[in-house]
Amino acid sequence: MRPATLADAGLLRHWDEQPQVIAADPNDDWGWEVELARTPTWREQLIAELKGRPIGFIQIIDPAQEDSHYWGEVPDHLRAIDIWIGEPTELGKGYGTTMMRLALARCFAAPQVTAVLIDPLTRNTRAHRFYKRLGFRFLEHRRFGDDDCSVYRLNRADWADVTSPERTAHVPA
Repeated sequence: MRPATLADAGLLRHWDEQPQVIAADPNDDWGWEVELARTPTWREQLIAELKGRPIGFIQIIDPAQEDSHYWGEVPDHLRAIDIWIGEPTELGKGYGTTMMRLALARCFAAPQVTAVLIDPLTRNTRAHRFYKRLGFRFLEHRRFGDDDCSVYRLNRADWADVTSPERTAHVPA
């Protein structure tokens, strides 16, 4: 994973037009040129690459510090993740699982981080299964703007359990 830069704006706009990205995030305008030029301390925007080829995007934020207050009032020491695979042809190859594991390891590398939040659309049952396999637990249904979402949380202890050698031997990468 590498930091996303302004040079990635065209690629990210292209990915925004892909059916699986639209289905997962239909109502957001990311404003790539503006957002990629900003580097707030509470956010990382990353491009996942496979052998130097971009395949996906990950955003990790501190939801207590994020300036739009998207998550509302949340306690300190959390992270929230947005993730997607760019091209439909790259789906179903395990890249999302690998990307998410890397993102979670990045989040929990900070010892003060207690949990990670995600908010897939309620109708995106495939994403729900994906996150549950990674150890996330359902918290609540919540409306964010125009989107009905299901909020999930992965606590540090549950992440440690999911990444234990006994468990990872049975979970595909």
